Amino acid sequence: MGKAAREVSARERIKAQRERERVQQQRRRIATIVTAVVVVLAVVGGGWWYVQSGRSETLSGELAPISLAADGSTVMAKPGVEKPVLDIYEDFQCPACKAFEQTSGPTVKNMAAAGQVKVVYHVVNIFTEEPTLGNTTRAAAAARCVPGGKQWMTFHDRIYKEQPPESKKGFALDDLVAWGKDSGVTDSGFEQCVKSQKYAQTQADYNKKAAESKAFEKGTPTLRLNGKEIDNSLAFSPSSLRQTILDAAK
Repeated sequence: MGKAAREVSARERIKAQRERERVQQQRRRIATIVTAVVVVLAVVGGGWWYVQSGRSETLSGELAPISLAADGSTVMAKPGVEKPVLDIYEDFQCPACKAFEQTSGPTVKNMAAAGQVKVVYHVVNIFTEEPTLGNTTRAAAAARCVPGGKQWMTFHDRIYKEQPPESKKGFALDDLVAWGKDSGVTDSGFEQCVKSQKYAQTQADYNKKAAESKAFEKGTPTLRLNGKEIDNSLAFSPSSLRQTILDAAK
């Protein structure tokens, strides 16, 4: 084989190799897209099915007392109620957490008000890139500026109502201040606390500790009843969640 022929053969081999690599890359991209779509459909479709089949409750009246715990969590429980304990790990930027609050949040609140469960909210951060990282950090730090009471829950729910898309910057400091005041927060230091992000590092430390404990290693929302994780099929079905909590009290 002459030199010219060898060069042509080499070019053809290189061309064929590049084409194989292109096809492989295309297949990987398609697989990734398909996987992402399946996951999104599972979350959205599953959440919708649970909403329809579980029938969300309506709030029955006043909330159980809400207080800030020494470890940085927020407790909602009637005096003397110590079990069962429902731990809720949530991220204000997480769409599934918003869906949970809309679907099963009223059940949790009603049961706490009835003295049937002690609820412990753990606001955590699962996002690591912008704009979601900044969004969730600002919201979580702002929530720490609310000194408990029903105002905390009103603010908590308002943040979810205003949750921005994951691709957009949201939870602006001025908005967080305004939502807090709308929620009934009257503390004179609230605005400065939010705008200075006073508790941003405290929140980061809390999040790190919770993550290291693997309390929410499967993501958010994660619900634990007396320390044992509850499957999402129960968490997103209000009637099933209610019965599970009642069973744990026996």
